[in-house]
Amino acid sequence: MYIPRHLHNRLRTLMQQFPAVLVTGPRQVGKSTLLQHVAQDYVYVSFDDPLLLAQAKQEPQLFLLNYPENVILDEVQYAPELFSLLKLAIDKQQRNGLFLLSGSQAFELMQNMSETLAGRVAILKLSGLSLREIEQNDFALPFIPSAAYLQQREQCPLKAHALWQTIHQGYMPRLYQQETDWHTYYASYVATYIERDVRHIANVSSSLDFTRFMVAIAARSGELLNYNKVAQDVGVSVDTIKRWVNILQTSGIIYLLQPYANNHLKRAIKTPKVYMLDTGLMAWLTKWLTPETIQQGAKSGQFFETFVVSEIIKSFYHQGKEPPLYFYRDNDQKEIDLIIEDGRILYPIEIKITANPTKKMAKAFDVLRNHLPADELTIAHGTLINQYPQKLWLAENLVALPLTYL
Repeated sequence: MYIPRHLHNRLRTLMQQFPAVLVTGPRQVGKSTLLQHVAQDYVYVSFDDPLLLAQAKQEPQLFLLNYPENVILDEVQYAPELFSLLKLAIDKQQRNGLFLLSGSQAFELMQNMSETLAGRVAILKLSGLSLREIEQNDFALPFIPSAAYLQQREQCPLKAHALWQTIHQGYMPRLYQQETDWHTYYASYVATYIERDVRHIANVSSSLDFTRFMVAIAARSGELLNYNKVAQDVGVSVDTIKRWVNILQTSGIIYLLQPYANNHLKRAIKTPKVYMLDTGLMAWLTKWLTPETIQQGAKSGQFFETFVVSEIIKSFYHQGKEPPLYFYRDNDQKEIDLIIEDGRILYPIEIKITANPTKKMAKAFDVLRNHLPADELTIAHGTLINQYPQKLWLAENLVALPLTYL
């Protein structure tokens, strides 16, 4: 069963504008399925096939004689020898839509692409299924809680009726397409990810250490990223942790949310927050093994916030955009969970698991209103994302939104 992806239309558009399009993202999020669905008349080549990979690496010119155009090259990071020849083929044929590429390890891909295919390739990021896609809800606008967005969202709301089941299950398409044992799936996923991707680009002597590192990061989802404490937990150096964080980030497993920077906010801290992009993987790593234990447990707020931030990130990725997202925290412990920057308009957002939202929950929004110059930036109404089932204005400049508006 194919689940329609919101990146579909953007991919089709870019195929008409660029000679090559690269879709990156974690393993098993549906990159090759999307490409094959969009380009059904293209030849599909997977470099998971050892014979094809050997030819691409040892005789790349002969490989491209066999596949000169209208071809999907899956897991292309394993055959960097092709990139310079792809450039020559693109410059010779002068036609858009020649090559569709996918890769699950963006670290090496980006390095090679920037050196050889700059200006010739469009790059898209695909994450796991969004709640919109799981429910097959066609609404596709990036989440920016403007008046226009809220009005359009009301015409096509989400259901979000099985929230904790979705948080526990995660966002991998296979878990929604057929009956699959959840524990076995994520255990195999982590093992494959470490063996195929991590070992390919990093000298990881112990897969146990890297798994312990992933557990430590998952346990801190939604928190400031303290490299020293993670290093102490895992028993490796801080420099190693920084390299490993970079691997998780570039392969789409985590997202580093940067602090909002402005010269007028002098007490703001500069440390990023880390978020897991798949709450199912987060639950498996931290051993929250059922939806009920997550919902009733001490980490329910952490899972809820991670889920919301992940959904907002995907709403931008799946329209081919980088999320303009930040957070704020200062030395006085004043904090804003999320700031969305839309041009010169800032949307402050607080994420609360409660079903009883109050104005007090948004008091930190005044930091932006009191310290940022009104002639340079507009501070929009504040937004509280919570579990109350309806949209509710708590003040003229503060709205509480249910998950159905994501």
